[in-house]
Amino acid sequence: MGNIVLRLDRMMVERKMPLGELAEKVGISNVNLSKIKNNKVTAIRFSTLAAICEALNCQPGDILEYVEE
Repeated sequence: MGNIVLRLDRMMVERKMPLGELAEKVGISNVNLSKIKNNKVTAIRFSTLAAICEALNCQPGDILEYVEE
């Protein structure tokens, strides 16, 4: 079975959005956003994903990627 990998770091670079600014727009702490950015989480709330997509003007598929093992 494969894994879902978060590619938030790539989208942040494309949008030239620093961590602190995105965290403020999404309404979560820098620490929690950093964990998402560095793929150190096992789950993400849909409301958080929606807020990230709104702030970065992207789709969930731009951030989530399925990787086969």
